Amino acid sequence: MVNRSVEIWEKCLQIIRDNVSKHSFRTWFEPIVPLDFKNNTLTIQVPSTFFYEFLEEQFLDLLKKTLHKVIGPDAKLEYHVLLESSSDRPQTIKLPGGDRPNLINKPIQMPMNLDPEAIVNPFIIPGIKKLNVDPHLNIDYNFDNFVEGECNRLARSAGYAVAQNPGGTAFNPLFIYGGSGLGKTHLAHAIGIEVKKLHTEKVVLYVDANKFLTQYMEATRNNNRNDFIHFYQMIDVLIVDDVQYFSKKEGTQEVFFHIFNHLHQHGKQLILTSDKPPVELNGMEQRLLSRFKWGLSAELTEPDFDTRIRILKKKTYKDGIQIKEEILEYIASHITNNIRELEGALVSLLAQATLNKKEITIDLAKDMIDKLVKSTRREISIEYIQKVVCNYFQLPVEVLSSKTRKREIVQARQIAMYFAKNMTKASLASIGATIGGKDHATVLHACKTVNNLLETDKRFKEDLMEIEKRLKM
Repeated sequence: MVNRSVEIWEKCLQIIRDNVSKHSFRTWFEPIVPLDFKNNTLTIQVPSTFFYEFLEEQFLDLLKKTLHKVIGPDAKLEYHVLLESSSDRPQTIKLPGGDRPNLINKPIQMPMNLDPEAIVNPFIIPGIKKLNVDPHLNIDYNFDNFVEGECNRLARSAGYAVAQNPGGTAFNPLFIYGGSGLGKTHLAHAIGIEVKKLHTEKVVLYVDANKFLTQYMEATRNNNRNDFIHFYQMIDVLIVDDVQYFSKKEGTQEVFFHIFNHLHQHGKQLILTSDKPPVELNGMEQRLLSRFKWGLSAELTEPDFDTRIRILKKKTYKDGIQIKEEILEYIASHITNNIRELEGALVSLLAQATLNKKEITIDLAKDMIDKLVKSTRREISIEYIQKVVCNYFQLPVEVLSSKTRKREIVQARQIAMYFAKNMTKASLASIGATIGGKDHATVLHACKTVNNLLETDKRFKEDLMEIEKRLKM
């Protein structure tokens, strides 16, 4: 007699096959094993927590629609997740109505006495089994080019101390945080470059968090997950940039947790950067956040006027260009909150003067800066959108990050997501993470809901138009 779950899953696969690519079908659906079906609940077995996480993020809508079509409107899905290298029984993760559950995390068992020559390096062509690590450091981002000021003195001093004695200071991990364009990546590279200069035997590696996520995904697909973990466990100084992108990635957080623990316990140095301090990172496991706080958290803030002047002077000196002091002062007094924009303004001024064969004068600087500042002012941040929406509905901004399901709060959150998608360049994932710690699917659903209400609810449309007017003031 055919297992009822097998019969139902075969019908689901027929629908899924027509809605995804052949590669996606082979990678993400063929490995699934149907286990049981009762009370309108289909139980399936998936190979790993990451596999479950990826299905939820990429194919949730497809799974829900397919199950509703095959089973009916009361269909539910339940996962059995196999834990790799563990003698424990597989854990059961229930998914009623497509809601995301909290995963139960268990340790991954690691074989001891590994041969470095046998580990796959995820940074090189798969199959070349040799630990020969390019540190991926930008030589232009060094301490010589890093201008110190009150805005970065603590972080710079701590970073230099770490470079002198990696793994041997109280600054482990060194967690560097601050807004975009304030020099986090520059400082992280500078530490790595200094370590390589002073400790040539150390294996140093810089990796962007998104690169780490991509590598982990590939390793899981290719059944090289343990190799991936072991590779990172053999690094002496690991620099991970923009760790906020680990938010809501339970499988990635789990594997990074074990890498972090191993490196820290063996006296290796970890350097992490983020746009927020650990306490403000949403969608992160508490056990990982607590480890981020073990060492030193150092903030990079907006540079003061004197620091901005010194940054501009260093840039012109490096490029062999002479510009009058009053012009540099004009630029520094009008571009105030971002080092990247500050340097970009100087580059734009030089480009205009060169291309138009004009002398660099204060009038040229004023004309260029005025246009740049006006353009910058038109940019709207997600934080500003949340503030305007909450002010309109007379709600505290904090409620958008709460778990309450009150209608007025849910609707305010959806409206904030709608405007963030339409008025900023932020990704759906970034919008969701900032507004309530949600995922990209929630943002898409919010935008769809707002668009539907715009067409059917006159009062709602009036509210939205008024909020939009306030945002553009």
